[in-house]
Amino acid sequence: MTAPADTSATAAGVATPRSRPVRFEDPARNAAYWARIERIATLRVLFAPAVAKLREAK
Repeated sequence: MTAPADTSATAAGVATPRSRPVRFEDPARNAAYWARIERIATLRVLFAPAVAKLREAK
């Protein structure tokens, strides 16, 4: 497995990676992979409150 990425705090106080592990040798494929991960994370953040409400309703 690859080494963990370095992180630094942003102005909002959220840690962001300075460099990401290389998952694929092809730079374009590697960039596409990390872009997909970022989109998935965004969707999880957007839908988390709705999922929590659904769980409470049960």
